Amino acid sequence: MGFLDQYDLPPNIWDEMYDHQQIREHYHKVFTSLEQFDVSALQQKDRLAGELFMNQGITFTVYSDDAGIERIFPFDIIPRIITGKEWDHIELGIQQRLKALNLFLKDIYNEQQILKDKVVPASLIATCPHYTREVFGIKVPHDIYVHISGIDLIRGEDGKFYVLEDNLRTPSGVSYMLENREVTKRIFPEMLASSHVRRVSNYPLMLHEILLQMGPAQISNPRVVLLTPGIYNSAYYEHAFLARMMGITLVEGRDLVIDNHKVYMKTTEGLEQVHVIYRRIDDEYLDPLAFKPDSALGIPGLMNAYRMGNVAIVNAIGNGVADDKAVYAYVPAMIRYYLNEEPILPNVPTYELSDPEQRKHVFEHIGQMVIKRTNQSGGYGMVMGNKVTPEEWVKAKATIEADPRSFIAQPIIKLSTVPCFIDGTFQARHVDLRPYALCGPQGVQIVPGGLTRVALRKDSLIVNSSQGGGSKDTWVID
Repeated sequence: MGFLDQYDLPPNIWDEMYDHQQIREHYHKVFTSLEQFDVSALQQKDRLAGELFMNQGITFTVYSDDAGIERIFPFDIIPRIITGKEWDHIELGIQQRLKALNLFLKDIYNEQQILKDKVVPASLIATCPHYTREVFGIKVPHDIYVHISGIDLIRGEDGKFYVLEDNLRTPSGVSYMLENREVTKRIFPEMLASSHVRRVSNYPLMLHEILLQMGPAQISNPRVVLLTPGIYNSAYYEHAFLARMMGITLVEGRDLVIDNHKVYMKTTEGLEQVHVIYRRIDDEYLDPLAFKPDSALGIPGLMNAYRMGNVAIVNAIGNGVADDKAVYAYVPAMIRYYLNEEPILPNVPTYELSDPEQRKHVFEHIGQMVIKRTNQSGGYGMVMGNKVTPEEWVKAKATIEADPRSFIAQPIIKLSTVPCFIDGTFQARHVDLRPYALCGPQGVQIVPGGLTRVALRKDSLIVNSSQGGGSKDTWVID
């Protein structure tokens, strides 16, 4: 079909398929398979993928959209391919990073040695809105705070992987990773079978195993529930999907009750004790007696049950301090401090805007910078310095100067591109990668691949679904 005739690459970009007029070796087999289809056959597969997502009800919610909030998650049919060797490097880097982040969380909610040794400024933690004093000194099972994480990676112009941010509270998107693979099995069965792709389907099994291990040692079959905010939450599809895949009960706050500092679930047979809660509710809504008094989503008295060790909560309460974007800048220092190792995966260079010198440098070079709020996600609250108008910049600058602690800046990195099938042609689009890591008593396990998010708009670097992004299946091949 000669689709590379139209494959137009932006300058100075690392394209993951194409290198100096030739296809990279690990894309050869897939490329050869795709050549056997004409445009109409690929368009038919594209439509089939859309129908499969629609029939499964795989949607996400855009709260700011007037056109109706439920949307099908856009899926691109061409897989993104990562070699086994590259993946092994990523895996080692994420395992190292999570070890250090777990030790950091244990430390700052107990001895605070890293603050006493002035490796991380105490003022940074004191001003972090997600540092939760209510959990200070609480002993968590196996000293594990981050059981489930989504570590966002990007690939720069040099072809290297960098960590863009750490999601350690209630990371979402893993259901899309699993469903993307199922859809690919339907539309390209032969291509998938012949490519030696590592499997991702055992993620729910691995997660369930870790949830069971968080229960009390003396109970052979602890009761585990998944706590959801309810059907109006943007990730509700995923909550129901994961509960079904693991064979655990999906509950809302009103289904649980505290009695004598223990958590019970209301059932038709009466109250049954709950030992482990996989929560998909933010900290501040979990217990109206400890946090937001008007929260209708939480369970009054849950913090007391947690403090007394009568229930395990996954992820631990208070993790938000470690995925604050200003604290992110110190993760390489944490790795050196706790593990006495050099970071395997580098951070993106990060400027703290609370520092007057760094702020001055960023303001003078705003055209090359992206400014982010330290506690926002989903691509909201960003200032792209190369796109901002003078009027917008005046307003943004005033906002930053009024509260510099709430902002960081990073150089705009041209994310790597991959081929996407758009409007009947193959076009290069920017991507990131969110591998999902699970941390249990036996260490950190990562399913090979993760969620590749795609900026479907031409030249856009913002991959978030809420900002018009989509996703594709990620193949780790040997």
